[in-house]
Amino acid sequence: MTVIALLSVAPVTEGSMSGEVAKAVAALDDFDVGYETNPMGTVIEADDVDTLLEAVAAAHNAVDADRVSTFLKIDDKRTSTESAREKVEAVERELGREARKER
Repeated sequence: MTVIALLSVAPVTEGSMSGEVAKAVAALDDFDVGYETNPMGTVIEADDVDTLLEAVAAAHNAVDADRVSTFLKIDDKRTSTESAREKVEAVERELGREARKER
């Protein structure tokens, strides 16, 4: 089984968030998860939901701010081991090209 999630953790602040977001991403390194950060969040893959939730809690707690906003979306397809990359590749096969376009 592969659990895939989209995580966004950010301090509620007026200035740059990159330093605190970097702390959240770095916290994931302590767990047996794979991840890829993009401009809107971080996609995380884990073998089970418990591992995923431990990593998410650590990322949330790593942000040092008076207020922290965390968004989590979990895809727990229990009958599949399809990775996040394989999901993207399936869409790209349908498109007949990469699923991206530069502006």
